[in-house]
Amino acid sequence: MVVHSASERVLAGLDPEQRSAVTAPAGPVCILAGAGTGKTRAVTSRIAHRALSGEISPRHVLAVTFTARAAAEMRSRLAVLGVPGVQARTFHAAALRQVRYFAPRLLEGRAMPELLDSKVRLVTLAAAKVGLRADRAAARDLAGEIEWAKSSLVEPGEYVVAAAKALRDTPHEPAKVADVFAAYERLKRSNGVIDFEDMLRAAVWGIEEHRDVAEQVRAQYRHFVVDEYQDVNPLQQRLLQAWLGGRDDLTVVGDASQTIYSFTGATSSYLVDFPRRHRGATVVRLVRDYRSTPQVVGLANAVISQARGAEARLRLELVGQRPPGPEPELRIFTDEPAEANAVAARCRALVEAGTPAKEIAVLFRTNAQSEAYEKALTEAQVPYVVQGAERFFERAEVRQAMVALRAATRSIPGETPLPAAVVEALAAVGWAPDAAPAGGAARERWEALAALVQLAEEYAATPEVLPIGPAAAVERPVTLADFNDELARRAAAQHVPTVDGVTLASLHSAKGLEWDAVFLVGLSEGTLPTTYARTAEQVEEERRLLYVGITRAREWLWLSYASARSPGGRARRPSRFLPQLDRSGGAERAGAGPGRRPERRRTQIVSCRICGATLLAGPDRKLGRCPTCPSDIDDELHERLREWRQRVAGGQRVPAYVVFTDATLVALAERRPARAEELIAIAGIGPRKLGLYGEAVLALVAGAAVDDVCPEKTFEISP
Repeated sequence: MVVHSASERVLAGLDPEQRSAVTAPAGPVCILAGAGTGKTRAVTSRIAHRALSGEISPRHVLAVTFTARAAAEMRSRLAVLGVPGVQARTFHAAALRQVRYFAPRLLEGRAMPELLDSKVRLVTLAAAKVGLRADRAAARDLAGEIEWAKSSLVEPGEYVVAAAKALRDTPHEPAKVADVFAAYERLKRSNGVIDFEDMLRAAVWGIEEHRDVAEQVRAQYRHFVVDEYQDVNPLQQRLLQAWLGGRDDLTVVGDASQTIYSFTGATSSYLVDFPRRHRGATVVRLVRDYRSTPQVVGLANAVISQARGAEARLRLELVGQRPPGPEPELRIFTDEPAEANAVAARCRALVEAGTPAKEIAVLFRTNAQSEAYEKALTEAQVPYVVQGAERFFERAEVRQAMVALRAATRSIPGETPLPAAVVEALAAVGWAPDAAPAGGAARERWEALAALVQLAEEYAATPEVLPIGPAAAVERPVTLADFNDELARRAAAQHVPTVDGVTLASLHSAKGLEWDAVFLVGLSEGTLPTTYARTAEQVEEERRLLYVGITRAREWLWLSYASARSPGGRARRPSRFLPQLDRSGGAERAGAGPGRRPERRRTQIVSCRICGATLLAGPDRKLGRCPTCPSDIDDELHERLREWRQRVAGGQRVPAYVVFTDATLVALAERRPARAEELIAIAGIGPRKLGLYGEAVLALVAGAAVDDVCPEKTFEISP
């Protein structure tokens, strides 16, 4: 009875969908859990409920996660629920534990090979053996290709064909990558070491080829849980199948809309195909979002609703559970420095208003974008931390470039224009201003050095003014030495240690995290989606990246992009993933006269006032609600508005819709504005119509009769 009551307490506070997941019968269970829907609570409650009811023993459960942090959180929650002893580990940690335990048996008494922390050193040596010179960035990209191949169960001799089928953007000619792969494997064996993929393979081999090992492992682990199942790669799936050994007590949790690691070999196909591969599987959808406001949830739904491809088949439409919050904002800036400065200013305002700096994040597509925000936050005196990457001036390639720039002051003529001098100096570290190379690390290195060239262009546009007399001055072009001093100043300013600060992170490294306020920046074509997303599948993954970024925000969300990279630069288009909004209202900054480009434009993202969904269509934005949401129209007011419009249109000798459209009248009768600010917030009512009709409309809403607001005169309408 005590055990039964404990298991019942686990169910307390769960929503109906979570309860269905927790109480699902033994066997294959697929929990499709959207962002913020409490998946960790659901899965730990499932384990605890089964254990406390006596259905399973905690020591027979293996829960697999993708990060040590997630595994620790799962163990902690299970302990609080009264179920200690569950093994919650990453795939690699679980495999390493098993391989070490069985090593004496599998290796016939030989010591277990040393595990490589990084492939880069051996890959560099392997590249040299096949006549390929690879710096650290190139070696990292080659190592990434080898990891993809091994995770995808591809051998060196199969790499060329497999890479072509997968449309891999290889860092070198595929045959040469295959040669490096083969040389790396030979070096590994001769040095008596293994890598992480070898360890997973060893665990698979131990179970598949040794019956006694298989029996012992399967006797120990009888019930399996896999978190983030959309991120499983073929090698990990092979290990999972080996653990299962044909059994089906498996619970998987995932969200196909958060599949953003395909480039590493991860595939959502196992999640998508789970019901087909496991006949009779229980499928539960968690859609109640407890993390974000309905406004943020509505925008996330709007973005992912346009998704296509296999992952879109499991798309979840989230339902926000929190109280309403501020509308997300879309900001448009003339250039990236203006965007970064505005973000820093808003971060400072949020901190001064009481938002902890650690509850604010600035998220971008690539780490190379961080420099502008590091600088802007430093100048705004806002502390920050960089998540999952080095600070810009701490990156190895940037430090090397700064050494080369200082050395170049002795060899490059002083009259050389600064941007040209910087390009020439960077040639010493292998940078050229042509297309970025293939490969993620090499491309990121190229982009970081390109950012230095961009800085030089901006710095050169502000020549130093030197006084030559009491009332005279002369402009002096900035030199390479001046630029070096500027870089040193920036580097010194950004080395201030911080603990509690605004998080700067790439969208990939932000996965699994959340903040009160999130800035999604650089949302332009060529950045998100990146120009390197060439196939439909790659473009869809970029869309999912934006979706992941949006769903990191609990309450306050800012989306922005710059019309140009630098002042006066080539114009860019906004990301195709952003909602197509009506930007007619409030688009120009006050004071921006003819011939002047506005510094920034602001577009309010309108949400349904009933369900919180983002409204994209013009009529829906005008009504302030979805067409399927119930109307709360004041029919009597609507009739008075129609009569008033008819009289006004007759007096002006214009069609009725010229005064107000039918949709505007419905919006007025539903929303019943009481002030001019509320009236002008309705799409289609601008300053001009507010001046012409505002007083009459507000009077009608307040209860005035049509006769009272229609004097015997004709409105003067200027052309």
